Amino acid sequence: MTFSQWLGLIAIIIVMVVLWQVRQLLLLLFSAIVIAVALDTLAQVPQRRGFARGPSLLITTLTVVVLLITVGLLVIPALIGQFSAFIELVPRALNQTQVLIEDILRRLPTDVELPSLREVFNTLVPQTSRLIEQSFSFFSSSLNVAISIFLVLILTTLLLVDPLAYTDAFIRIFPNFYRPKVRFILKRCTISLRGWVLGVLINSLFVSLLSGIGLMILGVPLVLANAVIAFFFNFIPNIGPTLSVIPPILVALTVAPWKAVGVLILYVIIQNVETAVLTPMIMARQVSLLPGLILIAQLIFASFFGFLGLFLALPLAAVVQVWLQEAIIRDVLDRWGRRGAAPLPCKQP
Repeated sequence: MTFSQWLGLIAIIIVMVVLWQVRQLLLLLFSAIVIAVALDTLAQVPQRRGFARGPSLLITTLTVVVLLITVGLLVIPALIGQFSAFIELVPRALNQTQVLIEDILRRLPTDVELPSLREVFNTLVPQTSRLIEQSFSFFSSSLNVAISIFLVLILTTLLLVDPLAYTDAFIRIFPNFYRPKVRFILKRCTISLRGWVLGVLINSLFVSLLSGIGLMILGVPLVLANAVIAFFFNFIPNIGPTLSVIPPILVALTVAPWKAVGVLILYVIIQNVETAVLTPMIMARQVSLLPGLILIAQLIFASFFGFLGLFLALPLAAVVQVWLQEAIIRDVLDRWGRRGAAPLPCKQP
């Protein structure tokens, strides 16, 4: 290798090390980008009615803030009470589960001794605590939660006020011949993020609404708390829907064992309807990702960034896929061995 090639390799290594050190701040920036894209997408509704972009963003932001405050004032007090009751019900649910299992084991003709439920949970609780501690290390290792949220809000505001300035500044770090391609890639990333925001919001609202109605029909307590859990956990593909069924099952066990079975059947039906009907219809605008790749992305981003990385795994994977397709596959691998080849022409998304 020539001296210039060695110099370029060293520069790349230094850049990668720096990016790794500031990865938590980069995830905050990505969170701000996702929120900005979501607000900009919602602002297109008043823009279609003749409003300029500035007033549209102001109307959208104020509407979202008022809606959040209203929902908070109406829901949070009841939600806190229901979550407090849920925490109080957990030990009783575990005892009910242990009694149920022991009753089943007494009726079975077997000599196999299984560990008690208490022993199982005594083993799981320390591991769960370590997992939660690692998940939230993103905040504790760099910034506290309040400062992180404040920083995200500031970044979101700056990105919304003048997005083109930041887009152009990012594009200028690339060579002149490649800047049109970078602009095209960023446009594709924006389209992917908009599709994810709209799709996941509609899907989560659907799952939350049906969960609440189903739990109400079954007579399971803490309907509001469990519906909110279903809404937020639905943002996490694969893992989220599975985790969201655990709290209502534990609550149902405190009422009647058959209701726990009913809750399980209810959530299976909801997830199948979402997968078979809503996902093909609503999420078609989202970047297509194989289920296996989504799971791998979740594991990678969760290990790098903790819980927030798991929460944003799908939009992160969508953006990474666009860059890999356009910058690596099309412009490097597909043109391997062609000297002096310019980037392939961009296809309009």
